[in-house]
Amino acid sequence: MKEKVMQLNQIHSRHHVFWVFIIVHFSLLLFSAFSADIPPRKILNGEKKKSRKVELHMEDNRVFIDNGLVEVTIENPSGHLSGITYKGMLNVLETRNNNNNKGYWDIVWDNEAYDKLATQHVKIITETEELVELSFTKMWDITKDHGNSVPLNVDKRYIVRRGVPGLYMYGILERQEDFPDAHMYQIRIAFKLNENKFHFMAISDTKQRIMPSQEDRDESRSQVLAFKEAVLLTNPTNPQLKGEVDDKYQYSSENKDNKVHGWISDDDAVGFWVITPSNEFRTGGPHKQDLTSHVGPTALSMFVSTHYTGTEMDVLYKKGETWKKVLGPVFMYLNSASWDEARHYRNALWNDANRQLREEIQSWPYNFTASEDFPHAQQRGEVNGQLLVRDQSLDKQLMQAKSAFVGLAAPGYAGSWQTEGKGYQFWTQTGNTGRFTIKNVRPGEYNFYAWVYGFIGNYKLNLKITIQPGNKINLGTLIYDPPRNGPTLWEIGIPDRTAAEFFIPEPNPTFVNSILNHDADEFRQYGLWDRYSDIYRDGDLVFTVGVSNYSKDWFFAHVPSSKGNHMAD
Repeated sequence: MKEKVMQLNQIHSRHHVFWVFIIVHFSLLLFSAFSADIPPRKILNGEKKKSRKVELHMEDNRVFIDNGLVEVTIENPSGHLSGITYKGMLNVLETRNNNNNKGYWDIVWDNEAYDKLATQHVKIITETEELVELSFTKMWDITKDHGNSVPLNVDKRYIVRRGVPGLYMYGILERQEDFPDAHMYQIRIAFKLNENKFHFMAISDTKQRIMPSQEDRDESRSQVLAFKEAVLLTNPTNPQLKGEVDDKYQYSSENKDNKVHGWISDDDAVGFWVITPSNEFRTGGPHKQDLTSHVGPTALSMFVSTHYTGTEMDVLYKKGETWKKVLGPVFMYLNSASWDEARHYRNALWNDANRQLREEIQSWPYNFTASEDFPHAQQRGEVNGQLLVRDQSLDKQLMQAKSAFVGLAAPGYAGSWQTEGKGYQFWTQTGNTGRFTIKNVRPGEYNFYAWVYGFIGNYKLNLKITIQPGNKINLGTLIYDPPRNGPTLWEIGIPDRTAAEFFIPEPNPTFVNSILNHDADEFRQYGLWDRYSDIYRDGDLVFTVGVSNYSKDWFFAHVPSSKGNHMAD
């Protein structure tokens, strides 16, 4: 009897093991089935739950900040970012470069001088289990620095947060009253990524591809075209890129669209992204174009530049003029895809970066920054109202300014926001009824500006608006009277600040960049200006009012003709 009981126990035990095996196996199958659709951030959320506290380690020449997801290395005391360790990658940045050429701030100032804003002191601002914020500073000294470095006090900030796979960066730049005159043409943060790893660039839903290497731009592998930034790839290391054009300006974007861009390492299924949750610290307004990412692999966070505007951009700082501005914070986000997503990891990483962008926008203005120069939400104000259009030659009734761009910028004339290069700007678009709310405005004095789709000209409210912490200003109903001298007799195109509705020719097949094949980007193809002379061989184009169609008969740009150097009329 005892033996029979023992046999039964063994049978039950075997049955128990069998059913445990079946349950575990079925659970794994379910997990595998579902995990194929899990975005990488859900995996990162799992990391976040078990992530450790933020730790700070300081050495004589280096500073380390580690939260278990990323380890950030900063050169001490220069403040140059020399390393980011993530997901087994010992350094996301290019290890062969000097420390001042990996992750760094830089300014182009008087006479094209170049300053990487090396600092002299480091200070711990915040050190808790949840967050570390460091400050790297330099005070400009006229007796030692005059003519050698840009006349500017510099405070570069780094923040690493618990459970967050990335790094926040912002800068506080200041000029004192006795500082000498200076132009500051360009201010940015640049990241030189590991060239052996990062080959795939993503700027938008349509502008993504495997990129040439820096080596491919060497004279032995390329031919310089009309300007040094544009080259024709004649013998690239990747044969599939042979015959294509590479030009960093082809990857530019308007401020309003330049919110997330970056690179992917195919070997590791890892992405590095520059996320900009607000444009308040950028200059030139929502339509100002600037650089994003380009061959290097290089990722940029642009704050000020004269690209596409030239010397009209206000970048002259005069002696006697005090100035202080917070640039950023911007977020360097790292993500990774699981092996279950190996087929579609590029899309998964790009989609996750955009999801993270939405999260950063919802968190703006950040409440974890320690600088008193960056006001939190409760220290900011709000402006709302409604914009209508009165154009008596079209309609005697007031029209609602649908999808108009409205914003606050430094006091000036109507449209001055387009060349304003020193202050803060806050922009939004109206709804279908012309109503708007401009949130999270920093305290200060502003003018209210607008432009309306379908109507020429710029609107400015002749009233100086003073924002104080916590206040909400209702501007009521504003009426824009577009400039005109009488009824419209005829017009070409649409007043929408683009040339998309005009004729954009096919590029010369010898000068094509495949990343620009989408309709929205075709105007950026290299050499389109020469296509005008190719198409209108016997003279300039002729547009016949009432007969011609501007989408077919009006060239999208006014360019010189190689035939007698005429201009399109």
